[in-house]
Amino acid sequence: MFNLTGPLVMIILVGGGAGYAYYKDTQSRMAILQENNAKLEIAVKTNEEALKSMQADLQLANEQAQKVNAEFAKIREQNSVLTNKLNRHDIGLLAAAKPGLVERTVNRASAKAMRCFSLLSGATYTKEEINATSAKEFNSECPWLWPGRMPGNEPAEVGGSDQTDQETAAYLASRRRSEQQPAN
Repeated sequence: MFNLTGPLVMIILVGGGAGYAYYKDTQSRMAILQENNAKLEIAVKTNEEALKSMQADLQLANEQAQKVNAEFAKIREQNSVLTNKLNRHDIGLLAAAKPGLVERTVNRASAKAMRCFSLLSGATYTKEEINATSAKEFNSECPWLWPGRMPGNEPAEVGGSDQTDQETAAYLASRRRSEQQPAN
């Protein structure tokens, strides 16, 4: 009969070699897949961080847009008040009838409006503005700029100490700057 040992050993050796080659190939594929998985995890983490940053930026942009819209609403309201004032009077007819009165009124209103621009540009408050007890007394053309009474302090007296006036002016200037700066 045939001796089956030689072919059987050959089959076992070929099968073992093929199994070893398959094992090595599988191990190298697993190493490549693990590297790719690590790269993907890093990419996912980077994308999540970018997404969080973009969401924070979007929220900040929405908050700023709401602020701007609120400011525009205030401006539209102020324009409406001015339009209503101007609609109540026929300035041309009034100027023809009483030119001196209209000239004084327009000049005073213009001076007050220019003071509004000065304050918005960073000018310091005058003693009269600091001592104002209402927004209309502060400046009837831009009452929305009135910072209000300072908490815990009495208004400075006209001709009061220079130190009190300087402290008050510094307080009001810092308050105005903090209101004008965007929130972080």
